[in-house]
Amino acid sequence: MCLAENQVSLDLVESWIEKNLDAVRLRKDGASLFRELALFEDYHGLHALKIALAGYMEEIRGSKAKFFDPHKLVLTAGATAANETLIFCLANPGEAILIPTPYYPGYDRDLQWRTEVKIVPIHCSSLNDFRITMSALEAAYEDAQKLNLKVKAVLVTNPSNPLGRTLIQEELNNLISFAIDKEIHIINDEVFSGTVFDSPGFTSVMEAASNRNLQGCSVWSRIHIVYSLSKHLGLSGFRVGMIYSNNEAIVSAATKMSSFGLVSSQTQFLLSSMLVDKKFTAKYIKENQKRLKKRKEMFVSELKKAGIECFRGNAGLFCWVDMRNFLSSSTFEAEEELQKKMLYSARLNVSPGSSCHCSEPGWFRVCFANMPEEALRVAIQRFKIFAELSTAAAGGNSRQSLPHVKRKLSIVK
Repeated sequence: MCLAENQVSLDLVESWIEKNLDAVRLRKDGASLFRELALFEDYHGLHALKIALAGYMEEIRGSKAKFFDPHKLVLTAGATAANETLIFCLANPGEAILIPTPYYPGYDRDLQWRTEVKIVPIHCSSLNDFRITMSALEAAYEDAQKLNLKVKAVLVTNPSNPLGRTLIQEELNNLISFAIDKEIHIINDEVFSGTVFDSPGFTSVMEAASNRNLQGCSVWSRIHIVYSLSKHLGLSGFRVGMIYSNNEAIVSAATKMSSFGLVSSQTQFLLSSMLVDKKFTAKYIKENQKRLKKRKEMFVSELKKAGIECFRGNAGLFCWVDMRNFLSSSTFEAEEELQKKMLYSARLNVSPGSSCHCSEPGWFRVCFANMPEEALRVAIQRFKIFAELSTAAAGGNSRQSLPHVKRKLSIVK
């Protein structure tokens, strides 16, 4: 249950492909494009895909501000490559990037390993629902200074991974004001922007800056967006990501670097054909939101019956699950112990909050969209049994102690 993949609406994509086989066969208006696409290797990418992506980004955001320009878009082999490329462009080895906690564990690899840039956490608390405050931003900046690290950017995921929630206007304004004051960049990883299924909706950091009429200010050229088709369309295997920036120097440098991770011309042609089909995209966006919301509500409701609370989210493919009541002590050692019990006794593979650098033990990220609904119901049943037996064990009932979890789980197929 760890991988955040979207399988709830893949049937809609499959249906479109079955009805548009010319896109798969590399044909247009009856003529074959095989030779043209087979020889295509320009690292600028197909302009048709850039146009389609820019339009699709506006469509899923419902944005009234039409500021997505295909010429400011750089294609990459997934969001992983996009994030790393941006870090290479913005920072030197030994410099720092600030990231709010909890954050996607893969950033430790994607942003640091080859770039040799350091991540400094912005510690957020459950006391204010893990919101990004100005005091937390300032504290992280001071931490970097104490380590003699020059801060070059702040990176946020919006919607958040693992919280499954969009940033509110106050947080966006805090980020923008902070970036203006410190003269640093903002990287907004928006790979989950198409998964927003409930209010208050999604606002891009670039749209927030536009609402503040900052287009002519220097901060406008220091705001960069990362996006991909992996999470919303569930096409992680296609490896299609992008960088969007108003900074010409960044676009130029990132375009040159993209030659190390190009998207195949066949994939570009197929997706450009799909994304310009507005009838399909409108149907997909609406239906995917509906299915994700239904899944999320069912998962949260069923866990609540077992005494397990979930963080209130409105986006993403996962829940931020509160298991603090099941800890033997308020420590990360106890969190690790609980994770092992869930894995080995209840056969539940979930990500602990410590892997996301959460500063509070007892939170877990659980993906509800990466499996068929029948499998999710089995997982829910295992959560319920685990919670029941854990509660009984804590009360001293030896007959219902944790070693007997497997016995009760044997009824769950």
